[in-house]
Amino acid sequence: QVQLVESGGALVQPGGSLKLSCAASGSITSINTMAWYRQAPGKQREMVAVTTSGNQINYADSVQGRFTISRDNAKNTVYLRMNSLKPEDTAVYYCNVEGKYYMDSGSLVWFNNWGQGTQVTVSS
Repeated sequence: QVQLVESGGALVQPGGSLKLSCAASGSITSINTMAWYRQAPGKQREMVAVTTSGNQINYADSVQGRFTISRDNAKNTVYLRMNSLKPEDTAVYYCNVEGKYYMDSGSLVWFNNWGQGTQVTVSS
């Protein structure tokens, strides 16, 4: 089993900053893609930022220049630093991690898991 635990969501004023964290645990042998998505009320979930094992990084146009995704491979953790936050950034943020892990049977299999979500509210 692979579990993802997110933290860092909060209420922040416009122009403020936050840093989200997502730690993956379990019998993980390798991680390929680590990403952040968000879903605002009444809207579809959208990709915010993604980083690959090859150090490729992509951002949604709406957050380019304000958000920074990073990863600590030794800790199986991905971060999202959010600066200059706007009210339209208000959403539940989810991490998504893809990689390989050992099942209890000893089989090495792919996983693609989501975090539980953390609320980010930008309001004065």
